[in-house]
Amino acid sequence: MAGTLVARARVTRRRKMSPSAFLQKYLGYLMLALVAYWMLTKFIKSPSQFFSAALDGLENGTLYALIALGYTLVYGIIELINFAHGDLFMLGTMMSALVLSKLGVDHSSLTGWLGLVFTLVVVMAACATLNVIIEFLAYRRLRRAPKLAPLITAVGVSFILQNIALHFHGSTPKQHPSALPAASFNIGSVQINQAFLVVIAVTAPLLLLMTFIVQRTRQGKAMRATAQDQDAARLMGVNVNRTISFTFALGGALAGAAGLMYEQTVGTTSYNLGQQLGLIAFTAAVLGGIGNLVGAVLGGLLIGLIQGLNDGLPLLGQLWSQSVVFTVLILLMVFKPEGILGKPTTEKV
Repeated sequence: MAGTLVARARVTRRRKMSPSAFLQKYLGYLMLALVAYWMLTKFIKSPSQFFSAALDGLENGTLYALIALGYTLVYGIIELINFAHGDLFMLGTMMSALVLSKLGVDHSSLTGWLGLVFTLVVVMAACATLNVIIEFLAYRRLRRAPKLAPLITAVGVSFILQNIALHFHGSTPKQHPSALPAASFNIGSVQINQAFLVVIAVTAPLLLLMTFIVQRTRQGKAMRATAQDQDAARLMGVNVNRTISFTFALGGALAGAAGLMYEQTVGTTSYNLGQQLGLIAFTAAVLGGIGNLVGAVLGGLLIGLIQGLNDGLPLLGQLWSQSVVFTVLILLMVFKPEGILGKPTTEKV
């Protein structure tokens, strides 16, 4: 009898699910399936062109993922959309160019590789320190303020960082030499740049290391506890201020690494670079489910793939890349506001 009642209750719940609820639950997976179908048709039609475009997109997508993780880390802990994070990435590109120029690194060699490793450590440390200082000076006193206050503060910090870069760098974009190898090799009819492999070799370990820190270390447990309930975390002995500063340091370090990789692969630095790349990375975090680490990586790679395939395959063309990405985002937000891997949450009162 009890089993029958449970079965009837389940049937009743299924019958009560409205079409809108069904769409909200499954639209994210449906959109992924449609994107996968589109990719499959392009692959069948022209495999070599598909792989070339996909590799270009993945190279950009890994950079988006690095920046997006900074957004999603901070939001997951204190629910702050740190709009200054894109400009921190922009400063990372300029710091990278400055350090490499001081070291005299302008081509691929053993000295150049050592200079790249040294620059990576310096820029990650510098961006992490700067992000911690920003959190201490601008955000710490606003944690219990209305959410609009820290949001406006983040916009203000963004403008401050842009003006600092404008003062020291100037308004004209600058081109810099790369220490990454310019050579490429072919697998079948697909050309693969060696610089792309370097980006993957730097990005993948950083993402894995950060995931390990968050999921497996004592400090990572403190981060998760702080994200769940700051007051309860304090009662359990967690130093909330130190934990939040550590989170900002992680996000800043990833932004610095992305800045070096962008400066070496694209070669251009500009004071307003953080606006465009930061917005795309924030979109990636929202698309994957802001606050979800895997979602941020998935969102970054997905946006990179969509852009790369749209640019490299005959769809709408390069002029429509941003429109395609944001159309996907808008559709997802309408029916699944929490993102692809995000979970529905209720507002705490």
